[in-house]
Amino acid sequence: MPLSSPRRSALATQVIDTLRGQITSGEWPVGSRIPTEPELVARLGVARNTVREAVRALAHNGLLDIRQGSGTYVVATSELAGVMHRRFAGADPRHVAELRGTLEAEGARLAALRRTESDVRRLESLLERREAAWESGDVERFVQADATLHLAVVQASHNEVLTAVHADLGAVLRDHLRHDVGGRLRPADRLDHSRMVAAIRAGDAETAAAEAGSYARHCRGASPAIGPEAG
Repeated sequence: MPLSSPRRSALATQVIDTLRGQITSGEWPVGSRIPTEPELVARLGVARNTVREAVRALAHNGLLDIRQGSGTYVVATSELAGVMHRRFAGADPRHVAELRGTLEAEGARLAALRRTESDVRRLESLLERREAAWESGDVERFVQADATLHLAVVQASHNEVLTAVHADLGAVLRDHLRHDVGGRLRPADRLDHSRMVAAIRAGDAETAAAEAGSYARHCRGASPAIGPEAG
């Protein structure tokens, strides 16, 4: 339904809220290109300048990236995620790997204790999608599939704060994975995630945490483990 308001500023706010809703709901996932300006004008029933103002506002807040000659892309799911991406985009990959390992190990441990049958079915489905993405050889498809699986593991912890932090760091973690994978998927770099998912299904918290934490240690450039797990 077209949006309407007697004041342009209020109308622009409505458009911003509508576009933000498309992003946060997953209708426009991270990495996707949003509809063109003419398409948004027709869909929302507002002036081109209002759409442009809304898109620029969301780009300023870090949710969208306007790429001249290519389109506008979703780069974060919230304003905080945008801030996180800008703040840590140039962080040391070793530090990102260590943070990822900490968050995902605890997420997997809690998931094993709290997961529902629906959570397990979703994890197994996303694991299959990740495997198919690897077999395709498409780096970006694999990055998105791997990130989606790991977020789902944390979501299965049913800890809203942990899930929100992991989601807000999503763009940083995907950038780290792209950096680690490089330009192609190499057999030597393949990591089996089936043991983690199986441990979550079995309610084996310690194995789930160990598996999830081990993935970050395998990343190229990550700090070597110290202690009995080293090597």
